[in-house]
Amino acid sequence: MTKKVLLVGESWLSSSTHYKGFDQFGSVTFHTGCQPLLDAMKGTDYEVTHMPAHEAQDGFPFDIEGIRAWDIIIISDIGSSTFLLPQKVWIHSQTAPNRLRLLKQWVEEGGKLIMAGGYFSFQGIDGKARWRNTPVEEVLPVKCHPWDDRIEIPEGAIADLVAPAHPILKDMPAAWPPVLGVNEVVLKDGAELIARLPEDQGGHPLLVAGKFGKGRSVVWTSDMSPHWLSPAFCAWEGYRQLWLNMFAWLEASE
Repeated sequence: MTKKVLLVGESWLSSSTHYKGFDQFGSVTFHTGCQPLLDAMKGTDYEVTHMPAHEAQDGFPFDIEGIRAWDIIIISDIGSSTFLLPQKVWIHSQTAPNRLRLLKQWVEEGGKLIMAGGYFSFQGIDGKARWRNTPVEEVLPVKCHPWDDRIEIPEGAIADLVAPAHPILKDMPAAWPPVLGVNEVVLKDGAELIARLPEDQGGHPLLVAGKFGKGRSVVWTSDMSPHWLSPAFCAWEGYRQLWLNMFAWLEASE
């Protein structure tokens, strides 16, 4: 039976100004960072729908029934403000449902949530992602710092697999490609730490699983694609298996 996965975020617009002597002109380009995941899930039991960040402001469900339509939701590289400030609130100063509270309710009732890392995940660049002290943070197995939580690792870091028998590491290759960065987070009591950075690179959590109410959540603190994941990581045979294992663990019954 096909499972429905909603990936929210992983897109951005870039504005550039080009100078050619006396003259100049501007251009705007649209980018996504989820194609490796979309490609990896082709032909599997998981149908991934991508909701770009600019669509999520008013496109993410405003009622619990709409959220329940999804088996798994992934939040990646999109700040909490997009969920908190739909046009109805931001432009028209009217009230609207708090979708972060709805996400918490959904997980508590049995929903399955993943947060993947990035510049607008967890607390993010300059602390602007602002997931700290939100209802969504409550359901995650980690807490966010109150500051810019990026850890850039230009030399690369190889995952230290601290729970090799965990189901999320089932059938995974022993040798992992390096990651080039993570969001720094703090483990909560009862969290299942599966992988982390090496001790000499801080030992920060990389892959964490947890339960909240009847639901489950997984945290992957690095990117799902470049720049913190290299093209080699995305092309690695373990990339597809890692996501399949995360999905399977989320879907597993007690």
